[in-house]
Amino acid sequence: MLGRLRHDYGRLRLGTRLALGLGALSLVVFSVVGTALTTYMRDYLSAQLDTQLAQAQIAQSKNIANYGTLAGKKYYSWYYAVYDVSDGAAVLRKPEDPADLPADVDDFTALARAQAAAHTELLRTEHIKGAGAYRLRACEVEPGVVLVSAAPMDGIEDTVGQLITIQVVTFGLALLALVVLGRKMLRRGLQPLSDMAHTAHGIASHDLTESAARLPLRADRRGGGPEVEELRTAFNTMLEHIDDSLAVRAEAEQRLRRFVADASHELRTPLMSVRGYADLFQYAAANAPEERDKHLARLRAEAARMGFLLDDLLLLARLDAAEVETPLRLVDADLVELVEQAADAFRAAHPGHPLTVTTGDRPVALRLDPQRIRQVLDNLLTNAAVHTPAGTKVCVAVSVTAGAALVRVSDAGPGIPDADRERVFDRFYRVDKARSRDRGGSGLGLAVANSLVRAHGGTIELTSEPGATVFTVRLPAGVAP
Repeated sequence: MLGRLRHDYGRLRLGTRLALGLGALSLVVFSVVGTALTTYMRDYLSAQLDTQLAQAQIAQSKNIANYGTLAGKKYYSWYYAVYDVSDGAAVLRKPEDPADLPADVDDFTALARAQAAAHTELLRTEHIKGAGAYRLRACEVEPGVVLVSAAPMDGIEDTVGQLITIQVVTFGLALLALVVLGRKMLRRGLQPLSDMAHTAHGIASHDLTESAARLPLRADRRGGGPEVEELRTAFNTMLEHIDDSLAVRAEAEQRLRRFVADASHELRTPLMSVRGYADLFQYAAANAPEERDKHLARLRAEAARMGFLLDDLLLLARLDAAEVETPLRLVDADLVELVEQAADAFRAAHPGHPLTVTTGDRPVALRLDPQRIRQVLDNLLTNAAVHTPAGTKVCVAVSVTAGAALVRVSDAGPGIPDADRERVFDRFYRVDKARSRDRGGSGLGLAVANSLVRAHGGTIELTSEPGATVFTVRLPAGVAP
C-alpha cells in the first residue's frame, strides 16, 4: 500500500507535489501552533479559576469564623464542605443546604485530611461522580476547622473546546487555500519549465521553427523570477546554437554532395577520354601505326589533365585540414618579384591579352610560401584571360597599406553577373556553364586561390561590373599565419 502511494505521488506534476509538500509542512506548523495556543489557554483559565477559588475562600472563611455560616458567599454550581479535623480524622459538618454537597464526598474528605496533615492550602482536580470535573481547594478556617470548596471546570472545557473547533476550522480553510493557491502560483512559476519541455519535444520531433523552438522572454518577471529568466535565456541561446549548427551542417552536407557529384563528373570526362584514346591507341597499333603517336600524345594529355585536377583536389583537402598540418612552406620573399614572374608567364601564354603591371619602386617583403602565392597569381591571371575576349586589357597592381600588402588583378571584360559573384569561389563552379572544359578549366582555380590566400591569413575579394572586374588579394605584412 505504501509503495502504491509513493508510485502515485511520483506521477504527480512537480507543482502539485510542491503544493502538497507545502501543505504538509503547514499542517505541522498549524498543529504545533494550535497545541501551544490550546495549552496556554487551558493553563490561563485554570490559573484564573484557582485565583477565584482562593479569593472566594478568604471571604467564606471570614464568614464562617464570624457567623458560622456561608450565607451570601456562595457561587452557582459550586460545592462547599466544612470539616472538623482532629488527630487525622475529618468529620463533615451538616451543610446549610443539601445542594452544597455532591452525592459523593469521598474526594472532599480525603482533601480535608491531607490539608490537616500538611497545614497548607491544597489544590486538586477531581472528577466528581454525576457532576463532572471540579477544581478542589482546601484551606484552614481556624484551628481544627477546614473548608473545602469545589469550582466546576466545565466552563474551561467549553472554552477550550470552542477554541479547538475554531482552530480546526480556521486552520483547515487556511490549509486548503494555501494548497490551492500555492499550486496555482507554483504552476505559474514553473510554466517556463513546461515550455522548455514542450520545446524539447518539438526538437525531438525535428521541429526547429522559430515559433516551436524559442521561449518568450517576459520582462515583467512574473514568469518565474530572474533565475527562470536566466534559464530561459540560456535555453534560447542553446537552441540558437543548435539551429545554427544544424544549418551549417546541412549546408556542409549539401556542399559535400555537390562537391562529390561535381568531382565525379569532372573525373569521369578525362577517364572516358583516357579509355577512348587507349582503345584508339590499341587499334592504331594494330592497323594504323602512323596514328599511334598522335593517340598516345592525347592519352598523355588527358592523363596530365586528370593529374592536375587530382592535385588541386588534394591541395584543397590539405588546406581544409590546415589546423592539423599546414601545407605551406613559409619563407621571406619579395611579392613584387613574384608578380613580375607571373606577368612574364602570362604574356608568354596569352599574347592576345595586353598586360599592364604596376609594382612601385620598392620591394614588398612578406613571410609567405612563394610557390603557392605564385599559383594564386597564375590562377587569377589565367581566369582573366579565359573569361574575356581576345584583346581585353588585364592589369596587375601591387600596393602597401597599414599592416597589409594588396595585389589587384583587374580586366576590362564583360564582368560577372550579380547572381554568380557569391559563388565564384565555390569548387567546380563556372560562371559560363556552356564553356568548354578545355578553355574554362575544371572550376577549381578560384577555389584554390581563395583557400591559399586564407591559409596565409589573408583575404580575397571580388568587385565586378561591365568593363571592370577586380580581384583584390590582401596579405598580412610581416605576420606569419
